[in-house]
Formats: sequence, structure tokens, C-alpha cells
Amino acid sequence: RMLSGYKPKNDVNDSYKILELEEGCSLDDVRNSYRNLAKKYHPDSSSGMADSKAFIRVEEAYRVVLSDLAGKQKPEAGEEEEEQLKSKSLQHRHYLSFEGVGIGTPSQREKQYMQFRVDRATEQVLEYRQQRLESRYAGSHLSTAQDVRQSKKVKITQAVERLVEDLIQESMAKGDFDNLSGKGKPLQKFSHSPHIDPMTHNLNRILIDNGYQPEWILLQKEIRETIERLRGGIVASRRKLGEPMSLSEQKQWGRVCEQFAEDIRKLNKRVDNFNLVVPILSRQMVHFSTDKEILRARKTYEAVLEKVSDSDMKENEGKEGKKFGWKSSLMKWLKL
Repeated sequence: RMLSGYKPKNDVNDSYKILELEEGCSLDDVRNSYRNLAKKYHPDSSSGMADSKAFIRVEEAYRVVLSDLAGKQKPEAGEEEEEQLKSKSLQHRHYLSFEGVGIGTPSQREKQYMQFRVDRATEQVLEYRQQRLESRYAGSHLSTAQDVRQSKKVKITQAVERLVEDLIQESMAKGDFDNLSGKGKPLQKFSHSPHIDPMTHNLNRILIDNGYQPEWILLQKEIRETIERLRGGIVASRRKLGEPMSLSEQKQWGRVCEQFAEDIRKLNKRVDNFNLVVPILSRQMVHFSTDKEILRARKTYEAVLEKVSDSDMKENEGKEGKKFGWKSSLMKWLKL
């Protein structure tokens, strides 16, 4: 009865009743009803109403209802025409392979299909790279502005180079370089090492011989001279105030310390500039501490006071020795 195309009307009505549905329902309603009843009557379910015979009846009713719904659904006019055209159109079976690419014999079409795959893969790779670049630079206004600034710097540098070259040519035309020593003679080779660029070595040697010093060396020298000058100045200010300090002298010492702190702050900015241009990492410098420098100045001042007191004591002893020297000489003469 399930395999035959004939379905009695009573069986169809009974199937709807078994599935607890009415005629004219949708396919989704039929599936939902069958799913719920299967959960209820399936022998492997854990429900108390599990019954194998009832489950078989539900399954047979489900198949009958599905076939009834399939028979009621009629194809549309467009689909009927498409089916008729498909049945009447010729089937070119040899064009069903190689994705319909190419003409000629199967071997020729295979070669054409392989070239088609290569071209398609190349296009996909290019599209992928383009998408990556677009995603990387999408909305990156900062990078665009940075590129514009970099291009302007290059233009300015080239303009400066052209200006310098023009000035050199103008000076040569005027004869400003005629009195140079060694004019017209080849440059002396300062190094015979094959690992050193001779042009770079000669340029560095010429700069050194003419007193040129790199910027970081000049900054380092300036920083050392400045800190020594500041240390000497604060020690001299402390010596002028004397010991012990009065209330007005203490205020004056506070103003000196404030000015010293401001000078140290400016010096630390120079240290930052030095650290940016120094080519050797081990030559970088640390900031100077105001508190440590003031403490160092106090210790230096105390050491100076001790030296002064020691020298005064020695002078006093020397004067006393001169004063009582004749008495000691008389006693020695008497003993002899």
C-alpha cells in the first residue's frame, strides 16, 4: 500500500487524524507534528507513552500525508516551460567537463582548461593582495600625512643640495678655491685596509685634520663644562654665606638652591639631546639630580672648612714654636 500510487481517501483522512492535523496544513506543520509524536511513541525514548506499534502507525501516516501534499502542489507555468525546453534541448555531453572551457579535441580543451585555471589563480592572488593593502591603508590618514611630510622633506633636501652646488660652482668661477694647498694633486691614501671605504675614510680624515668634531662630542664637552661650573658656583656661594648661617643668609641660600635647580633642569634637556644623537649606546648619559648635587656641594664645603681649620692650627703651632724657641735652645745648652 505504501509503494503503490493509489491512496484511498479514507487512508489519507486517517493519516491526518493520526498526525493530529487537518487537511490543507503546510509542510512545516506536518514535520513538526511528526517530530513531536515520534518523541512521544518512539521505543527508545524515555517517555512513559513509548509504543512501537503506535510509532509505526505515525510513520506510515507521515509518509501518506507527504505524498498527498506532493500531489497537490502543481508546478508553475514557467517551470513547465523550462522542463519542456530541457527535454527538447540537445545534451552536449562533451562540454560538461572542464567547466565548459575550450574548443577542439579533449586534449586541446584540457590544455586550455589548465591555462584558464592558472589565469584564474593569478587573478585571485592579485585580488587578495589588493584587499590586504586596502585593509592595511584604509582610513590611515596619519600615514598619508606622514608620506606627504616625508616627500616635502625630500624636496627641501634636494633644493638645499642644488643651492649648495650652485654656490660651490659660483665660488669656483670667482677663483675662491685657487689658493688652496695641494690643488690639482691627488688625495693621499690614509689607509690601506681593504675593508674600509676609501672615500669615506678620506673624508673623515680631512674633517679631523681641519678641526671638525661631531655634534655629540661637542655636546658632551659642553655638558661636562657646565656641570663643573655649576658645582663650583654653588660651593663658592656657600662659602660666602659662612657658618653658621643667619635667617637672612638661610633665605639667600634657598634662592641659590632654587636657581641651581633651574640650571640643572636646563642641563638635563641638553643631556636628552645628547642621548638622541650619540651613536654609541654605552656613551649615553643620565640626568643630574638636584638633591645629590646640593648634598655634594655641602660635603665639599665641609671638606674645605676642615682643610682651612687644619692649616690655621699648623700656623698657630709654628708661631708658638718661634716664640719659645730661645728657651728651648737655652735648656739644651745648659744640659750640654
